[in-house]
Amino acid sequence: MKIALLGYGKMGKVIEKIALERGHHVVLKIDKDDTNFDLSVADVAIDFSVPTAAVGNISAALNQNVPVISGTTGWLDNFEDIKSLCEKTNGAFIYASNFSLGVNLFFELNKVLAKLITPFKEYNVQIEEIHHTQKQDAPSGTAITLAEGIAKESNYEGWTLSPKTEPQKIKIEAKRIENVPGTHTINYTSEVDTLEITHTAHNRNGFALGAVVAAEWIIGKKGIFTMKDVLNIK
Repeated sequence: MKIALLGYGKMGKVIEKIALERGHHVVLKIDKDDTNFDLSVADVAIDFSVPTAAVGNISAALNQNVPVISGTTGWLDNFEDIKSLCEKTNGAFIYASNFSLGVNLFFELNKVLAKLITPFKEYNVQIEEIHHTQKQDAPSGTAITLAEGIAKESNYEGWTLSPKTEPQKIKIEAKRIENVPGTHTINYTSEVDTLEITHTAHNRNGFALGAVVAAEWIIGKKGIFTMKDVLNIK
């Protein structure tokens, strides 16, 4: 498989390493300041760039009939535009706020716990996410996905970063600490106890492996998919 890397920062370099270990070829490496590039030499594009470049990168891939995997967060205000472009070009696209196998299992566990605990009004939920200081968006896309998963299974109406108490919204606290790949904790707290689930990434390898597995999976397919499709999570 011939891969174009759209974004060649820390994640791009880890994806390259894992892709090569799995027998693939990286035929193109696009950094954030590159604007003219030919994606037709690639079988698939993997985008781990920056929010300001993601839409352009994904659009370029779809317009050149190259399936694209995106793990860049912070651009989802334009998601419907990308969805429409994918349908127009009969392309193939996967977006995930997190490609880690463990995190995608965590997403499902999160929804089950939210559904179980919703009838018990004694508990209030809060999400804490911790990432490295180079991360440009806050809260993380993973934290937003977790919050949205809870909201669908409960009476909460979205999320907030505000330190003020908003009873109908899930409070997210975003911390930035040097050299932390990603930690997400969900707390359900009452006056008598706390239920807590946590996912801790030890390094970037899990994110990169998931992205490469998704790229392998999407070859030959048409449509808009998620990691639930890739991992066959019903």
